[in-house]
Amino acid sequence: MNQTAATHIGPAGWSYRDWVGPVYPPGRAVDELLFVARRFDCVELNSSFYRAPSPRTVRGWADRIAARPGFTFTVKAPQRFTHERSGSAAEAAAFIRLFDPLLERGALGAFLLQFPWSFRDCPESRLVLASLGGWFTGVPAAVELRHASWRAPDVPAFLAESRLAFCNIDQPVIGASMPPAEIVTDARLGYIRLHGRNYGSWFRSDAGRDERYDYLYREEELEEWRRRAVRMAASVKDLYIITNNHFRGQALVNAFQMKSLLGQAIGEIPEGLLNAYPELRRIAPEPPQKNLL
Repeated sequence: MNQTAATHIGPAGWSYRDWVGPVYPPGRAVDELLFVARRFDCVELNSSFYRAPSPRTVRGWADRIAARPGFTFTVKAPQRFTHERSGSAAEAAAFIRLFDPLLERGALGAFLLQFPWSFRDCPESRLVLASLGGWFTGVPAAVELRHASWRAPDVPAFLAESRLAFCNIDQPVIGASMPPAEIVTDARLGYIRLHGRNYGSWFRSDAGRDERYDYLYREEELEEWRRRAVRMAASVKDLYIITNNHFRGQALVNAFQMKSLLGQAIGEIPEGLLNAYPELRRIAPEPPQKNLL
């Protein structure tokens, strides 16, 4: 792997009620962000897709991870820009400024612009992307395109010109869905998001969030992405691998396994997670030896 590339592995989000038990100890007050930050070097902020955080909240995040130098956030841009497509350059600038406390600590890794499957490659869509590439400047931005029409041969060059990194995704490949790839369009940033492969619920209109993302990758499936990650890391400054199969802590299971596959040190694995997913014991560090003297 290119020694200049930093590969960051972590989950999408950290505040889930169903993580109490398998991840967070029940019955105890836990700083959930710090709990994750002690075990991984990045996290993707998802709540910003629905509502921008307050400046006070962002400052609090920056202060809470101060003892974890090198820990970074990636930030999902509001759906106003990607699903409603009604934002403006001024709104984007105001949103970006919210995260100055993270930027000042060197803890802001990238922005993520996630588009729905219905967003297809056409001249109007390219105008949207070109505008966003101009608005989200200063910090690298990745764009997630879920429809397979964006596999057109000229798309990587277009995104490179727009200063947008291509977000490589793992999702149920049904019909015209974007298949797995290892596309790099910005030397600053490589981005991988693992959503799971829950074919039964992914496009079901009555499926809830938890059902869609209820999936645990097998190690051989992660190995496919390890190989892609190694090749991508040779072409970028920073590579992010985000596990979004969050239900009942499965994102953390697969994040730990991906760290192991890439030869990264495995820190303490929560006991609840080891009990819920005993396959993790194979990669868990040995507990420190007690002094018998």
